[in-house]
Amino acid sequence: MQSRYSFANPMLGVCLVCGLMSTTLSFHAHAQIAFVSDRTGNHEIYVMDAYGNKRRNLTRNPAYDYAPAWSPDGGRIAFTSNRDGNFEIYVMDAKGLNPRNLTNNHSLDEFASWSPSGEHIAFCTHRDENREIYVMEADGGNPRNLTNNHGVDSCPSWSPTDERIAFNSNRDGNSEIYVMDTDGGNPQRLTRHFAYDNCATWSPSGEHIAFNTDRDGNWEIYVMDADGNNFQNLTDSEENDYSPSWSPSGERIVFSSTRHRDNSDIYIMNADGGNLQRLTRNGASDYGPDWARSAFSVSPTSRQPIMWGRLKSGDYDIAPTIANPAVKD
Repeated sequence: MQSRYSFANPMLGVCLVCGLMSTTLSFHAHAQIAFVSDRTGNHEIYVMDAYGNKRRNLTRNPAYDYAPAWSPDGGRIAFTSNRDGNFEIYVMDAKGLNPRNLTNNHSLDEFASWSPSGEHIAFCTHRDENREIYVMEADGGNPRNLTNNHGVDSCPSWSPTDERIAFNSNRDGNSEIYVMDTDGGNPQRLTRHFAYDNCATWSPSGEHIAFNTDRDGNWEIYVMDADGNNFQNLTDSEENDYSPSWSPSGERIVFSSTRHRDNSDIYIMNADGGNLQRLTRNGASDYGPDWARSAFSVSPTSRQPIMWGRLKSGDYDIAPTIANPAVKD
């Protein structure tokens, strides 16, 4: 009897591992990148896999749709649209079904960022006659102002630890990256440069923040420690690189670039700036990528399965949509 159980338990473990591996590989379909394209004549939300294949138009609406942001579980996408006459925050299923207006306000609402739990959404709004960061419940309820500042506050990014929200603000006279508590308290300035620094996005570990900056004369993607130290230029291109979004593993960054023509394409690189690859090649503009989050992901560099997220740490992660930096605050 003992030998029977001694044999069965290891076999059970092998079966469990094989099952997890199979599940991991099946989640390859969820290793998706949402982005914006005007290839049909107006700006729509698309998805593609992490290799730039299997592109699908999700919105198919004559309105201007942009700024996609995946929910932490990968089941929904928040986005901005003017389909009801002014720009509002919408949410739809990951397949593009059941779009719903969450904000329903006459003022500009845009750039959604999910909380790690998926229960709240931070966003930018002009409803107080000034651009501020608000937060609401995921169904659009209970909106409240987090910044309430005379400066222009925009592009919120919720940290994966659910402790802080990064954003950009010109409250000190220039566009810089700030962080605050999720209730709006304890704002701190992370960057101090005469150039424009904006549109921050947290790494999945919460240890780093990627952002846009024109401190080298054109738009580049930089990364810094979450406390505002150790700046590194990742792109160093003569053209404009912007809209960074981290892969779930934190090993890669997808971004927009105009390095091959005036219109932008989607590129991908290692988190240290190496191994650059172009994902889209279209005569239209492709921009504003956001990498889907899920409990399992597949690394696009090695195609090896990676267990991550809830299975690894119990945390959920988000990577917010990044605005086009050409529109300065």
